Amino acid sequence: MAKGPAVIGILTEPPAPTWWRANRHKVLLTVGLLVGYWVGFHLHGDPASPPAPPSRLGHSSPGPLHITPRST
Repeated sequence: MAKGPAVIGILTEPPAPTWWRANRHKVLLTVGLLVGYWVGFHLHGDPASPPAPPSRLGHSSPGPLHITPRST
């Protein structure tokens, strides 16, 4: 006579996920955005100072300094 199907185990519903497992993607996304904001706005280094204006060497006129090459 043929045997019926063997019972291997009882199927049960898995336990509910913990708070961390259910929300870790939200927490990591928020932390990543905050770190990116902090790096982008606080760790950019010192701003470059503007170059010093050329020396006028005794010229009092506000116009540009023109230098003509010497002929040798």
